[in-house]
Amino acid sequence: MDEQLKTGTTTVGIVCKDGIVLAADMRATAGTMIVDKRAEKVHLISDDFAVTIAGTVSDAQLLIKLFRAELKLKEMKTGKHPSAKEAANLLAGMQYSNIRRPSMLPGIAHFIMGGKDSSGVHLYDLFPDGSVTKIKDYISSGSGSVFAYGVLETQYNPEMNVEEGIKLAIRAVNTALQRDSASGNGINIMVVNSQEIKRVMYKEVAINL
Repeated sequence: MDEQLKTGTTTVGIVCKDGIVLAADMRATAGTMIVDKRAEKVHLISDDFAVTIAGTVSDAQLLIKLFRAELKLKEMKTGKHPSAKEAANLLAGMQYSNIRRPSMLPGIAHFIMGGKDSSGVHLYDLFPDGSVTKIKDYISSGSGSVFAYGVLETQYNPEMNVEEGIKLAIRAVNTALQRDSASGNGINIMVVNSQEIKRVMYKEVAINL
């Protein structure tokens, strides 16, 4: 049942000088009811790409499965890894088709994608309508984004490294957790750099909030 519900959330993507930081809270809600306290909202897609999700859980999960499969097929057909731009456009095309399905209620899924390719690391905002925006600094989505933006606007520095970016992401999401009842129950963090994509344990980050 909960996989068909819409979720309130707070997700963040930050561009650092040596990588991309993705972060999100862990609460899934249906109206005023908390249906999941350990929701996974930062997903590893492949060795090169990761996304945060906001919106309708069932649509987001299905699109992620299709995205993984299509990326693999594209790699097999071309014999090379898709670029971050190609991957972003592929997922955006799926979103465009998803929201315009005939005779069906449209689903809503908003993704923030971090990726790496031969030209470096990249951050994209993939809006539910299928639009693609390359982000040069930071982005937030979900019901708590208005609170997260207050932190990002005042504390972001384009020269910050990933370690500093992780701390900023935690501050931004944590601020939303204090004011947005649809966000809560911890923070998931993932880092994309030129070598790898890795999860970061929130408990291991020493930070003064």
